[in-house]
This record gives sequence, C-alpha cells and structure tokens, in this order.
Amino acid sequence: MAISQTVAQHLPFLRRYARAVAGSQKSGDAYVAATLEALVADRSAFENARNPQIGLYRLFTKIWNSVVVNQSTDAVTTPQAPPELRLGHITPLPRQAFLLVSFEGFSESDAAEILDVDAATLRRLLEESGRELAAEIATDVLIIEDETFIAIDLEELVESLGHRVIGIASTHTAAVQLAKTKRPGLILADILLADGSSGLEAVNELLASFEVPVVFITAYPERFLTGERPEPAFLLAKPFHPATVSAVISQALFFERKAHRPERRTA
Repeated sequence: MAISQTVAQHLPFLRRYARAVAGSQKSGDAYVAATLEALVADRSAFENARNPQIGLYRLFTKIWNSVVVNQSTDAVTTPQAPPELRLGHITPLPRQAFLLVSFEGFSESDAAEILDVDAATLRRLLEESGRELAAEIATDVLIIEDETFIAIDLEELVESLGHRVIGIASTHTAAVQLAKTKRPGLILADILLADGSSGLEAVNELLASFEVPVVFITAYPERFLTGERPEPAFLLAKPFHPATVSAVISQALFFERKAHRPERRTA
C-alpha cells in the first residue's frame, strides 16, 4: 500500500487527537499539516516506527512539543466548562499521555513510544494526569471491596487524587446501604466478594436507581470480558498498578461528564 494511502487511513484519528491536544480544530489541523509536510521531507521517522500509526503520531508529537508555547497551560475554564476544555489545565505531557491512552486507545507501550519516554515515565505521566484531572472533577467515591488491605490502598489512592471516599463496603448489602445514605459519583467495585455475594449484582441494583460510572477490579477479568453486552466498561485486573487505576478513574469520570454534557442546539 502506498504511503499516502496508509497515512490517509489514520489522518481522521490524528485530526481528532490534534484537536484535543491543541484545543481547537483550526489549531490542531495546522499542526497536522506541519506533520504531513515533515513527512514528505523525511520519511525515516515514519518508516522506522513499529507501525505506521505510531510513526505518524510520533512525528506529530515531535512537532507539537518543539513549540515552546505548547509546554505551558494557559487555558481559562470554569467549573461548568465541558470536560474536553478542562484538559487544558493538565500540564502538556500528562495531557498527551491521557489522550493517547484514553481517547486514542493506544497501549501504554505504544503511547510511551509516541512520547519518546520509557514505560515507567509513561505510567508516571498517567498518574499525574489522573491527579490533575481529578482536581477538576473531584467526586464522592464508594469502594466495594472485601480484602482489607486492597480497600485501604484504593482509599488512599482515591483520596490522593482529590476525591472523597464515602465508605468501604465488603458485601452487597453494605454497598446498597451506603449508596442510599449518600449517592456516590463513582464506584470502585470488586466483583466476587468473600461472603459469596456479588459486587456486580450490587452495582446493577444501584444502577437501576441512578447513573454512575463504575470501575470493576477483579482477579478474574477473563470471566467478564465476553465480547458481548452488557459487560463491564471499565475493568482492571488484580494486582493493579496505581497509575493504571488513576488513569482509568479519570477516564471513567471524564467520559461520564462528557456523555451528560447538554447538546448544543442548532438553528
């Protein structure tokens, strides 16, 4: 396949990413155009990447990060601003890491290659983006987890991100009671609880009364990844990495806010 055809396949996705990074389609497209010009002048960065999409995003990133003004945050938003505009408050590299993994669906290793960092740095950037985004969309969190030490670790992580833990439930009944006392804005839930009850059933009962983003954490993710709906949208495996939990929490909250953003009316 000709290089022009290969690039054309990925161009719509790069434009989407550029818009999110730059804050507007006009600005994003200007950087995409510069990327294409650089590609015409020198194909080596594109051809030496593990795959064409990584090469294209890597070249865009190199151009974007070469502009000094892009290394600062100067966006001014309000608490009512849509989530995508609030990303302007996240410092540049963490914002790019978050968008590559959460928006574009790259693996951590692919995102690290695009940003030209190692895996440990990429995880640190994701964790930082989680803290910074959480400051914009902090919420009350219910933890459903029967393993004491894991529950404590999750509580400390959630609070370090700026969220508030309304309680830790170790059973289906306790989870429902806590949620009735104070409605959570996010639920972190184990699926199989020690007393034989189900965190998944508890969540489904709660979702029948109100909508809330949920991140499931389980030692047996393969049991719930069936490829059919309904299945958990956000699913993490135990043992988990704190940076991954941080990124997924922010992703879940970000997309929940975006999904409930009122649509603009057109004439």
